[in-house]
Amino acid sequence: MTKRHASATDLENVGASVLRYALVTNLIWIGTLKFQKYEVENIKPLVTSSPLFSSVVKKLGEKRTAQLIGVTEIVIGSLIAAKPFAPRASAVGSMAAIGMFLTTLSFMATTPGVRQENHGKTKLSMVGQFLLKDSVSLGASILTAAESLKHTRH
Repeated sequence: MTKRHASATDLENVGASVLRYALVTNLIWIGTLKFQKYEVENIKPLVTSSPLFSSVVKKLGEKRTAQLIGVTEIVIGSLIAAKPFAPRASAVGSMAAIGMFLTTLSFMATTPGVRQENHGKTKLSMVGQFLLKDSVSLGASILTAAESLKHTRH
């Protein structure tokens, strides 16, 4: 292996680790916030306007729905973090994250106020910007899934 190739591989490995554990940190931290009253209020417009979640909110209520989402995020983050000793579990967590981020990105189509009113279709509001960043997390989840699956074979 040439020195140039080794340093590129090293950089790739560092980048993959940073990406994995940044994703883990985001999921666990944000998941714990779902137990705070202000976060229940923050996600209310997202979940009540979603065809996927509106019936869950009606059945469980806003607080329990937020807590269910929080527990889910914490579990997914913990599974992704388990790669060094349980790569198969980590792959499952990453696959679950892919589904979760596809779901949250669907809120772009269902949540009122995603775009700035009277400013055109491409002008995102703060809510739209908040949701759009999940496309990066989706990409991170796909990469962590692939990396974990590679390690299940070793």
